Amino acid sequence: MNSRRDFLQKITGGLVLMNMPFNGSAQSELSNESPYDGPILRLAIMGLGSYGKRVADALQACKMAKLTGFISGSPSKMKDWQAKFNVPEANCYNYENFDRIIDNPEIDAVYVITPNALHHDQVIRVAKAGKHVICEKPMAINAQEGKEMIDACNKANVKLLVGYRMHFEANTLELVGMRNEGKFGKVMYFQGLCGFKIGDPKQWRLNKALAGGGAMMDIGIYAINGARYMVGEEPVWVTAQETKTNFEKFKEGVDETIQFQMGFPSGAVASCLSSYNIQNLDRFFITGEKGFGELLPATGYGPIEGRTNFGKLNNPHQVHQTTQMEEMAGIILNGKQPLIPVDGYEGLKDLKIIDAIFLAAKTGKKVNL
Repeated sequence: MNSRRDFLQKITGGLVLMNMPFNGSAQSELSNESPYDGPILRLAIMGLGSYGKRVADALQACKMAKLTGFISGSPSKMKDWQAKFNVPEANCYNYENFDRIIDNPEIDAVYVITPNALHHDQVIRVAKAGKHVICEKPMAINAQEGKEMIDACNKANVKLLVGYRMHFEANTLELVGMRNEGKFGKVMYFQGLCGFKIGDPKQWRLNKALAGGGAMMDIGIYAINGARYMVGEEPVWVTAQETKTNFEKFKEGVDETIQFQMGFPSGAVASCLSSYNIQNLDRFFITGEKGFGELLPATGYGPIEGRTNFGKLNNPHQVHQTTQMEEMAGIILNGKQPLIPVDGYEGLKDLKIIDAIFLAAKTGKKVNL
């Protein structure tokens, strides 16, 4: 198994597309069978890897978003993608010349799906070209870079969104809605378990210069982000402990396993685990004075399974990236406000916590946020 992408597909049994989407307030317009007659977000994908392919495939089912361009360092791969997705040569760029999108009216936004350490400079270049940006998570490799990306997008008057697909997933939204309605009572505890056994030791996710870390940047961020939207508060402190058993595979600055804890203003606490060396970890659990909620699996590509003390969650599954892109088109084109934010400031909050977790793991001390 080479990556988290492989793990997620295996643990969730692949993609299942149902015809009856959840009708929650933040769910997309995909259930509307009437022909769509409105603005369309014309999107270029930067980075033609496995996840870029997943997004490109998902876009084919969107009404408000359309794939119109590519940015890649692989000419041969770009030719194959052009043919498959019917994208003209004029809308294809490499990493040296993609600033030219400034003159291309067929591209409104760029989805940056490249190694983490490249996000900062690429997002800023896209913003300077006057295009909106969707950046895969983590938004950057530290909070300082994230802030500079936000500033650049604000200066260019373009939107910056982060690829938080779970923010639009139906069972996730139902649990958050139940928490908002007080059905669990005062929240006391959250647990987020995120882990799998990573494969190829030569892949970029195990290269600190490209990834900015290890498991925390790739999969631990789901537990951080999930704790925040499940508890409904921002943490005020973190503690963390790192475990490393394979120093050859997980070199200096590349974390293998980190356990971390977060405290919230209400007194709620979170206990989380991020690992590249423990299989089958994909669970969120929240409990309050009146009830509980669980997602298992919690962040895979689907279906997401959920239950509470009231019973099982039964929202039908949709391909996450299709729902995500439809919703993000609504945010960019119409100013739609999602139940859980997906803007650059949301990404920056996670980066600040990641910085604090790394510091806590290094020093062994509680870090206040």
